[in-house]
Amino acid sequence: MTTATETGPGAPDAGASATGSVRRPRGARRRPDWGKYFTWTVLCWLFAPIAFMVVFSFNDIAGRHNVTWEGFTLRWYSDAFAYPDLNVALLNTVTIAVLTMLIAGFLGTLLGLALGRYRFLGQSATNLVMFSAISAPEVVLGASLLSMFLTMNLAVGYWTILIAHVMFSVSFVAITVRARVLTMDPSVEEAARDLGATPLTTFRLVTLPLLVPAITSGGLIAFALSVDDFIITSFVSGSTQTFPLWIWGSTRVGIPPQVNVMGTLIFGLGVLLAVANTVLARRRSR
Repeated sequence: MTTATETGPGAPDAGASATGSVRRPRGARRRPDWGKYFTWTVLCWLFAPIAFMVVFSFNDIAGRHNVTWEGFTLRWYSDAFAYPDLNVALLNTVTIAVLTMLIAGFLGTLLGLALGRYRFLGQSATNLVMFSAISAPEVVLGASLLSMFLTMNLAVGYWTILIAHVMFSVSFVAITVRARVLTMDPSVEEAARDLGATPLTTFRLVTLPLLVPAITSGGLIAFALSVDDFIITSFVSGSTQTFPLWIWGSTRVGIPPQVNVMGTLIFGLGVLLAVANTVLARRRSR
């Protein structure tokens, strides 16, 4: 049997038909990738306030109203701690955030491990409460916590801020850790036990290293939420000032450039922690 082979300009491309794709004709225009442009537009919109804060931390102004560019200077970084009450507020914010990261990281790790590995009575209710703490408006959480503290005759201040921050941050850590637990290969721990490792040794040498990226990520989320929180803190702070509360109070008389400097330093610290976490996670995965 003879097979005819079509040739000529109108014949289909054998290479294209074999691979299932059609070559783009020369001179044809590519369709614009609107999704990429939209993504970059949203990112630029989100990072615009941060860029404004960083740029105006170098603004050479004469007063407290740092809204008009008047020149470049580095003197605000050398004079960053000129306001004692602002320094106290920043110290309160950082210490509360660090304690929140440690306490919520510990409690959230245990909760996420239990929810991801075991089945127990009240697990559905625990999940409901955990997601309710995330989805509930901050005004509701702040008012509820204030009512609880007043009912218990607790004086609102530094420690009630810490309790409140741990309360709404622990759910984020637990969800992050639980997601990691659900994707872990149980055969790795079984192999350790088959080789004679005790449950404590298996957890310390096998389970915990596998959970470290999730624990670190959850802790960083708790740290960021604590530093950033204003609404809940305003309900339970009493006379204690934090960095967001101090900024809100200073808006009536003008925000000094030191606020931009401290905000830039806090943002830089957060970026460094995120980069360090990413680098360590990549090294562990190799």
